[in-house]
Amino acid sequence: MVGAIRSVEGGPLRRTARGAGRVLRAPFKAAARGVRRATHAHGAGESGLGKLIELHAVNSAGDMLITVALASTVFFSVPTDQARGRVALYLAVTMAPFTLLAPVIGPLLDRLPHGRRAAMAGAMLTRALLALTMSGAVATGGLELYPAALGVLVASKAYGVVRSAVVPRLLPPRISLVKANSRVTLGGLLATGVAAPLGAGLHKVGPEFPLYGAFVVFILGTVLSFSLPHKVDSAKGEARARLVSGEPPSHRPRRSPALTGKAGRTGGRGWNGWKDRKNGKRNGSGRNRPPGLRTVGSSVLHALQANSALRMLSGFLTFFLAFLLRVHPLDGLSPAFSLGVVAVAAGAGNALGTAIGALLRSRGPEKTIALVLTVSLGTAVVTAVFYGAFFVVVVAAVAGISQALGKQSLDSLIQRDVPEAVRTSAFARSETLLQMSWVVGGAIGILLPLNGTLGMAVASAVLALGVATAVRGLLTAARRGSPHPRVA
Repeated sequence: MVGAIRSVEGGPLRRTARGAGRVLRAPFKAAARGVRRATHAHGAGESGLGKLIELHAVNSAGDMLITVALASTVFFSVPTDQARGRVALYLAVTMAPFTLLAPVIGPLLDRLPHGRRAAMAGAMLTRALLALTMSGAVATGGLELYPAALGVLVASKAYGVVRSAVVPRLLPPRISLVKANSRVTLGGLLATGVAAPLGAGLHKVGPEFPLYGAFVVFILGTVLSFSLPHKVDSAKGEARARLVSGEPPSHRPRRSPALTGKAGRTGGRGWNGWKDRKNGKRNGSGRNRPPGLRTVGSSVLHALQANSALRMLSGFLTFFLAFLLRVHPLDGLSPAFSLGVVAVAAGAGNALGTAIGALLRSRGPEKTIALVLTVSLGTAVVTAVFYGAFFVVVVAAVAGISQALGKQSLDSLIQRDVPEAVRTSAFARSETLLQMSWVVGGAIGILLPLNGTLGMAVASAVLALGVATAVRGLLTAARRGSPHPRVA
């Protein structure tokens, strides 16, 4: 009798509950399948690149949650004068030590090629624990918040360096390096767009809740780091590259030495020249040296100079406009809404630049870098002369597009001109240099008076320096031309 009652009452209820559960889960399953198809397309699933895209999305979401928590404490929770002092203190306690630590990150991680998955997992776990540490101080904004923020910053940049070094190991046969990096970056941007409103909603519950969310996200990232293929830990055939070489080449190599097996026009000073010395033929100083980036021509160094200027512009606009728009918001808008408009413009520009880079066949990366740097300079100059709400939004969008296209073109040049044996090392070193440039630009932005015309004039000067040092060399290298391996 009891069994009959259970079969009558429990059966339909159980079936109804299961049906309701399937209906509720269906949208999430469909979204997950769509994301998986996008990240694993064109061989990315087989090579492991799809897992890296998903890992980077998790990383970007966690960083955004911490950014929301810190911004609400350091920037939004106090009057403007106090906020500027707090951000200045934040820069002094976090950015200044980071400027000293950043040059160490790349070389240190470069010496640990067999532990890249562990290094990425360590960076994730470190930020998870630091997020919990900051949750107790985020409401008061105490000094103990800043050392933890420095640790988060260092761990985040360490992850970025390792991620750049890992991408070449996971490159599918049908995808170029520049397109692979575009996919990884775009995945991070999409995750950031989802995490930003989520963090704002968690902050409404309590100032510490975005940090709790970051803890959960980074724990997930720690687990996902070990799901990457074992080949990312392999250092077979690799050597360490240097950003400066004591023996610059007399000519730019006509072919990638890694593909042709020849020294090209370097006169034995390139990759094969170093291999000969390694096998017993030494240079005049009697020392064996691995190839520096200058041994593969000037394009990579000029591209680094141009991208450093663009990254300085990004750091400068981030801090300068944050304070400027709080005191002098855009016409007819509140300070918070003004900041939101500029942030959306910069994010949309970055996403658009990433999408353009993924669609273009980058056969002229030097010309692309020269173009975006020149356009950025022109936009900054026009904004300085005709400063206003419209031009502030335009310069933020152009900076986003230029940074994305410039970085992807730099990736393409490293793929083309740097031998495979030192390519992973080159990515680590270049990423560290670009991170340092962002820090310098941010420091300039926080120190300047809050005058829009003056700020855009300083930004123009930074970009003009980049144009003067890089554009001519990039265009000269582009005119020489050479048969390249696949870059798009």
